[in-house]
Amino acid sequence: MPRTDLTIATPDGDAPASLHTPDGDGPWPGVILYVDAGGVRRAMHDMAAHLAALGFAVLLPDVYHRHGDWAPFDMSTVFADDAERERLMGMVGSLEPRLVAVDAEAWVTALLDQPEVAGPRIGVTGYCMGGVMSLRTAGTQPERVAAAASFHAGNVATDDPASVHRLADRIRATVYVAGAENDRGFPDEQRARLEAALGDAGVEHTVEIYPAAHGFAVADTPAHDAAAEQRHWEALHRLLAAHL
Repeated sequence: MPRTDLTIATPDGDAPASLHTPDGDGPWPGVILYVDAGGVRRAMHDMAAHLAALGFAVLLPDVYHRHGDWAPFDMSTVFADDAERERLMGMVGSLEPRLVAVDAEAWVTALLDQPEVAGPRIGVTGYCMGGVMSLRTAGTQPERVAAAASFHAGNVATDDPASVHRLADRIRATVYVAGAENDRGFPDEQRARLEAALGDAGVEHTVEIYPAAHGFAVADTPAHDAAAEQRHWEALHRLLAAHL
């Protein structure tokens, strides 16, 4: 699939990104793909290309752009290496909700400005921490996001005043959430709280639990599950095709 490297202006400086498109002539519906904790790397470019092959123009932004030219992580070993784990968790922790919302506006605007993209609304999808970003984008850019997906995300409905489920009454998108079985970050009480928030806000939504481990959809993680990954692609394609 064709790929174009971009530089996107944000309030905190320029951010690298890439736009993955189908073969042929556009424009196509636009989708933002939010990475997991490992950030942009080959596995995420492969996922963006896969989604582009399904008929979408896919923006893959570097959510860690404030860290400059950071060294990529090896997801097969990062959690066994104390120094690398500390570096990764420090970068994850730097993505406070306010900054995610600021960047979301920049990503959505940049995507809709691309000539390859058919507007006026886009879809968002994300993995692990990116799943939370996807939902936060839907809640902070409600008039421009028509579909939002979240896969094996954790801490989406906590007691934190900034918990993303508290944005449910602002969401205008159709929402699909797929959690992982026995995921400490998405226990039954969070699932119930998220569903209640979305239901009370009148958000069209589906929340499912896949019989797989946290990280099931991403090929370079130890928890990757081929069957669950395929199920996730089918669910994501249905969501985006129906609402974009």
